[in-house]
Amino acid sequence: MKPKVKICGLTRPGDAALAVEQGAWALGVIFAPESPRCLDLARAAEVLAPAPEAVERVGVFVNASVNEIEAAVAGCGLTVVQLHGEEDNGLCLQVGRRTGCAVIKALRVAGPGSLEHVVRFDTDFILLDTYRSGSRGGTGETFDWELAALLPVEVRSSRIILSGGLTPGNLSEAITVVEPMAVDVSSGIEATPGMKSREKMELLFKAIGRD
Repeated sequence: MKPKVKICGLTRPGDAALAVEQGAWALGVIFAPESPRCLDLARAAEVLAPAPEAVERVGVFVNASVNEIEAAVAGCGLTVVQLHGEEDNGLCLQVGRRTGCAVIKALRVAGPGSLEHVVRFDTDFILLDTYRSGSRGGTGETFDWELAALLPVEVRSSRIILSGGLTPGNLSEAITVVEPMAVDVSSGIEATPGMKSREKMELLFKAIGRD
């Protein structure tokens, strides 16, 4: 079964429209100030405007307050909240209740022990990303996919979103090894940070079997 595709770190409406055209399941915008792809609410709403109702609109936050997240959900019409900081399970559940959105909890994989955290979260989805000290995603680096493959297949196929250095060149192998519910791609299809490459995005969807 082909995984769904989330295109993240979007900063331009045209890139969002292309992702929709190619068959993306979800579009992601970033609200973390430390990211070079960070947007304010007004710009994020513009970027997500091309998304039809059937496409998920995801906001990525790092240790934000619930009030900040609620404001972004209301201002941008978010349908999914991705939490990429030190949020615990209780906060994740609170965000889901307060916003009515599905919740993705991002976990950075440093080794086999990192996967123990998966069972501690009752969120709709778990995103597995590469661990690098001082960085929260968008590193362009992969992690050992065999670690993710250790998770039960029913967990991988229903809750796991694979991220971390995915490109048109390595996507097929990653999917074969992990068999995730979805993949999340950002820097692997960029010309420069935040600016997606049409050619790379089209190659990505061809690699996953959609052309």
